[in-house]
Amino acid sequence: MTYLSSPSLLVLHAVRLLGFTDPAAIADRAGVSHDDAITVLRHAEQRGWVQYIAFAGLEGWSLTEEGRVENERQLADERASADPDNVVEAVYREFLPLNARLVRACTDWQVKPTSEDRLAPNDHTDLAWDVRILDELGALSIALARLIARLSSVLARFDGSDTRFSAALKRAEAGKSEWVDRTDIDSCHRVWFQLHEDLVATLGIDRRTEY
Repeated sequence: MTYLSSPSLLVLHAVRLLGFTDPAAIADRAGVSHDDAITVLRHAEQRGWVQYIAFAGLEGWSLTEEGRVENERQLADERASADPDNVVEAVYREFLPLNARLVRACTDWQVKPTSEDRLAPNDHTDLAWDVRILDELGALSIALARLIARLSSVLARFDGSDTRFSAALKRAEAGKSEWVDRTDIDSCHRVWFQLHEDLVATLGIDRRTEY
């Protein structure tokens, strides 16, 4: 049976995955009500795990270093109970080569070398070039669905990354190129990046040394 994370873990973890963001986005990511998210955030603030920041017309919550440590402690305790067979670690190992393909696909989406400029921006006028990349993202979407099925069978909080990725891909295939790699919308790149962060956080891996 899949393990259901506590609301307090989900909210703190959402702040880590989203970065500086507002309570509505945190509540949506954590799958809790807005009021419950605020309650958890205020409690975490008192413990020094999160901080509320307002500047230049922007305001939101971010994780402190103490909060990152606490989040990883909670994740380790949860995994010890929920994943005795080390499913998350096995999936992570299969994720890494897929991650390399995703990085290459996003790079090719942004850059299309020419004889004069190897870093020339992709202007998306070469249909064959873009279709090749979208086909690769489609293959990655299929592979991702299999990985998420295994992850969510252990920890319910992993459920949904595959459907978010495929939804972004459908928009990109419909001609909305920003849904491949924009960082301020739920693009393919953003969904994948957050899943990567979720995996390394759950396993207690330092991304600077993971390879």
